Formats: sequence, C-alpha cells, structure tokens
Amino acid sequence: MAGRVQGKRALVTGAAQGLGAAQAALLAREGARVILADINVDGAAAQAAAINAEMGDGTALACKLDVTVPAEWDAAIARCRDELGGLSVLVNNAGIGVAGDLMTCTDADWRRGFAVNVDSVFYGCRAALPLMSDNQPGSIVNISSIAGLIASGTMPGYNASKAAVWMLSKSIALWCADRGLDIRCNSVHPTFVDTPILDGFSASTGRPKDVILDKLARQVPLKRVGQPEEIALGVLYLASDESRFMTGAELKLDGGISAQ
Repeated sequence: MAGRVQGKRALVTGAAQGLGAAQAALLAREGARVILADINVDGAAAQAAAINAEMGDGTALACKLDVTVPAEWDAAIARCRDELGGLSVLVNNAGIGVAGDLMTCTDADWRRGFAVNVDSVFYGCRAALPLMSDNQPGSIVNISSIAGLIASGTMPGYNASKAAVWMLSKSIALWCADRGLDIRCNSVHPTFVDTPILDGFSASTGRPKDVILDKLARQVPLKRVGQPEEIALGVLYLASDESRFMTGAELKLDGGISAQ
C-alpha cells in the first residue's frame, strides 16, 4: 500500500532519533507532511533534511520543543497552523527512562519522569486539539510502553508514568467522542527496541551492545528485540484512516511478552 496518510499533516515529538525519527520518516513516505519536534533541534533538523532529500523539499520541517513547557507547545502548534496549514496527526513520542527502585529513585528523577512522559502528553493534546478540530478526521497516538501494562519491582517511576499515558489516552479518546469530534486517541506499547538509548546504556555499563541485546531478547517470546520501523508501522496504522473505528485502545507491540 502507498499513500496511507496522503494529505495528512503530522507533528511527531522526540523525533531527533530512534522511534520518533522512524515514525516521522514513515509518515512522510506514506504521504504526510511532518514537523519533527525535539529539544535537540539540530538532530531533528538533520532527520528532516534526510526526509526532504528522499521525498522532496517541504515534506518535513524541524521544530525545537521542550515537551514539558506549555508555552513551547503553543509555539509548535502555531507552526503547524502557519507552515503545514493545520494538524491532523499528533504523535506524542517523547519520553525518558526513570532510574531507580522504590528506595533509590530520587525525587528529582520521579518528577522529571512524569514531566517528560506524562505532562507532555497532557500539554500536547490540550494545545493541539483546537487546531485538530478544524482538520478532522484526526488521530492522536501516544507512545506508552509495555512497562505501562506490566509492572517490575525495579522501575516504579517508569511503570507509573507509562501507565498514566495509557489511561490518559483513554480519557482523551472519550472526551473527543463525547463532543462528536472525529478525532481518535490510542496508545502504543512497545517492548525493548533497538534504538540509540541502548548505545548509551552500553557505554554507561561497559557491556557490549550485542550482549545487552541478547539478554533483552531472551525475555521476549519471539526471541528478539523490536526495530524502530516495526513500531513506526503501528503508528502509521493508527494515524491512517484505516483505524477510523479504533479509539481509547492500546496497541501492544511487545513480541508476545504480555501474552505470558
């Protein structure tokens, strides 16, 4: 299939690398114009340039966005209005890990985790929905995690923040439906994915990346970690009109972990 989101106008956060970069590129290849937003604006600009080199000038734009700051969300949505001519797809992808268990997670890490992982989704949807209401049908895709559905005793901050994204997505979906808006909201729940985050983990622990990948793969029934493009395909489905009857739902892309 081609042109699955032809004519859509999308904003993807955390798009300078990893999952967000893959999502933005796939949406562009399938016909959308995309703003890649990230606190790392140089990285977002590099990804946008790569998309334009492949798909043509004006397909992708870069935008600096600290997702924890409401005023920066207002500015990003204004760019969607002014430079894209509207907004029909919002992908809240930006997120961070939250280190520490119940006794070792610091107050600062806990608050930062919720600010980036949860507050950002609240601020983003609140800022975007008025413009999306003028560009229906629309779709909001919030990237949660399988850790938002399955708990671990070692990462309460990450578990709790990603679970909050899951339930917030349902609340937003119902808010839109109650008002008769043709705007859907769903969450995506990946498991381990081979992104630059693993490179950083390898560097900080001194463990070779292939050793880390092997250890993570053993926890997945399919015996491998995911690839960014595989998560992007799920986002593409939710962004497209193929999923017009799907809202308030969760898409598990976890290699079977949640089936155990």
